[in-house]
Amino acid sequence: MTPGDMVLTPAGLRFHGRTTPCAIGKAGLTAAKREGDGATPIGVHRITGLWYRPDRLQRPTAWARPIGPPDLWCDASGHADYNHHVRAPFAHSHERMRRADPLYDLVLTTDWNWPEARGGRGSAIFLHQWRRPHFGTEGCIAFARRDLCWIAERAVPGTTLIVPPVSSLFKYP
Repeated sequence: MTPGDMVLTPAGLRFHGRTTPCAIGKAGLTAAKREGDGATPIGVHRITGLWYRPDRLQRPTAWARPIGPPDLWCDASGHADYNHHVRAPFAHSHERMRRADPLYDLVLTTDWNWPEARGGRGSAIFLHQWRRPHFGTEGCIAFARRDLCWIAERAVPGTTLIVPPVSSLFKYP
């Protein structure tokens, strides 16, 4: 591990000498991630992208990409674009990147099941804003907005995200 690695701990995400409270998948952690299971995948992942809503935030870094109305993420397990960015119109199952709520105002994408996605292994494992403190996600890692902004300003493509197999890391009712 290096000081520039993101490491999930029982206290939160440790990154650049700071530990930031976060939420993980409502089903906890898993070594056998499946689409829709609500779990965060264990392993060593990499940050692959940074997206932001230019109508709500200033560009956090030069490498951040704006999220526009046609930006989607394919979650159609059998489709060739599964777990990839796509643009509307797109007839297959997808998630809108430009949401009415603030959850995806700032998103760091990971290389979980990407770029060679295998059907059913899970898609859209992002770092994004949480609904409220420690509210479980669908498998992503979520943060308070100010903490997510701090992380986004320091992360670079290829930053390592380590999710260790700690069964007692977080439990949700």
